[in-house]
Amino acid sequence: MYAIIEHGGKQLRVEKDALIKVDPVNVEAGGQYSFDKVLAVGEGESLAIGRPYVSGASVAAEVVESGRGEKLIVFKFKRRKRYKRKQGHRQNYSLLKINTINQ
Repeated sequence: MYAIIEHGGKQLRVEKDALIKVDPVNVEAGGQYSFDKVLAVGEGESLAIGRPYVSGASVAAEVVESGRGEKLIVFKFKRRKRYKRKQGHRQNYSLLKINTINQ
């Protein structure tokens, strides 16, 4: 069974026991988090598509950890103009384990 959820302006395809990285949620590690914005739920050949969300569907997840991702370098450069800017960025995330998908 799988579901397509919406979180943080992004759509994610999730399955049971999958680990996903999402934008930070305000739940401590070991706590439970629920996704109510379920766009589609499917198992095998059957697929329930919402308009825009599937009514009564939810996805329950457990917060494994919260942290910061790898450092990315943002480098801007314009040739022959003596212009260059270097900036680093680390994105915050929450790692979630999908426990159940309710239809």
